[in-house]
Amino acid sequence: MELEAPEIEVVETTRVSCQGQGGALGHPLVWYQIPLDKGWVECGYCDKRFVLAGFESKMAKET
Repeated sequence: MELEAPEIEVVETTRVSCQGQGGALGHPLVWYQIPLDKGWVECGYCDKRFVLAGFESKMAKET
């Protein structure tokens, strides 16, 4: 069985929030700070990745 890749969202700010998808079937609202040296952060609940604009190519090299 093949797993789906996590969702990736390119963002313009270093402070992001995630509440999952599906309304009540999501997860609690959580906030993350994207470290400027890394350029991306991953949600601890749903694995969604938030990538700071301009760091898309750097993230691909690290994963």
